[in-house]
Amino acid sequence: MEVSALEWGITIGATIAVLLFDVVVIARKPHEPSLRECAVALSVYVGAALAFGAFIWGYHGGDYGIEFYTGWLVEYSLSVDNLFVFIVLMSALNVPRKYQQEALMVGIILALIFRAIFIAVGYQLVENFSWVFYIFGAFLIYTAITLVRSYRSEEEEHPEENRMVNFAQRRLNVGEDYRGLTLWWKENGTRVVSPMLIVIFALGLTDIMFALDSIPAIFGITQEPYLVFTANVFALMGLRQLYFLLGGLLKRLVYLSLGLAFILAWIGVKLIVHALHEGHVIGFEIPTLASLAVIIVTLAITAVLSLRKTKNDEQVGMTTTAPPAPKPVD
Repeated sequence: MEVSALEWGITIGATIAVLLFDVVVIARKPHEPSLRECAVALSVYVGAALAFGAFIWGYHGGDYGIEFYTGWLVEYSLSVDNLFVFIVLMSALNVPRKYQQEALMVGIILALIFRAIFIAVGYQLVENFSWVFYIFGAFLIYTAITLVRSYRSEEEEHPEENRMVNFAQRRLNVGEDYRGLTLWWKENGTRVVSPMLIVIFALGLTDIMFALDSIPAIFGITQEPYLVFTANVFALMGLRQLYFLLGGLLKRLVYLSLGLAFILAWIGVKLIVHALHEGHVIGFEIPTLASLAVIIVTLAITAVLSLRKTKNDEQVGMTTTAPPAPKPVD
């Protein structure tokens, strides 16, 4: 895939411009966004991703268009899973709703930085060492097994209990007030650190952990660095609005981790098959179009079964907690 320096420059410039616009708007007026505001912004970001995929399809070819759409769906579904951890983190650290946008914005910027670094490293690995696909594939399959085990044991995410986060809380003079992105100030001549700094620190650690899963996954779809980068950018854009728009619904997607486990395992197998093909051990590969179909069907089934289960659980709960019928009066 031939991508000109101008195309790279426009893409990176547009990404930075959107981020700067978001930072200026949010910093000027911290608030909890309305459902309408979130829906409009999310529609714009999703529409932009679909339009960009159409551009790739028309300008670079249908195969690359399919790779972009598939990679974007994989990264987007993994990013939605990240929201579960963000919700737990915000609640555990008592971040006021009006400042959560700022924290999420910083988290998204950190995620883009970390993923850009991981993409550069990953690209050099896959270009120079074909056997790295075996490692990526095995890692994704292991991650899938871990997700299934954590679901069965009903383990909950507690990112705020990370040792490094606890160390920072103990060593720094952390205040109790949130003042937006003002991270420290002086009180009675003593420097006080905002708890927002701890939140940002925890978000950064979380972003690194999720990048370890997402980057091998996207390289299982495409090895084109431009598509890997743009798929990650479009997956992260709109994540802030999705957090507020689907905050309650996310808790109803009880089977999401199982769906993601299946997707990661599928991509892991695809990577291993690709490595075997590159080593001339086998004569076929798993088509990207097949992976796109598997991902769409898996996400659809996961959503439908999750919503059906939570609806049934709510109905059972209402039945068991309903007050007894009054006895007839003689």
